[in-house]
Amino acid sequence: MRSQIRTVGVLTALALGLGGAVLAAPTVRADIPACTQMATQAGATDTDAVSAACSRGVVGDLQSCVSGLSGAGVAGGAATGACRAAAYEPR
Repeated sequence: MRSQIRTVGVLTALALGLGGAVLAAPTVRADIPACTQMATQAGATDTDAVSAACSRGVVGDLQSCVSGLSGAGVAGGAATGACRAAAYEPR
């Protein structure tokens, strides 16, 4: 009887732990290809820097994304637009 209670307790804790991990997982809403395409069309010269900057845009770090794209040769307004595109759901 005691081992059954322990087993039920372990299974309950496992189920609650896994359920919490699923609820805490972020939703995927990023559109990195749109960001990189916009940056390339706006004159980006370094594709590695563009990818890194767009990745920062995905997590909502707009300022870091814009400065990264600006360093890669993208003008300010285009960089802002590309970083905003990175944070939205792909279409």
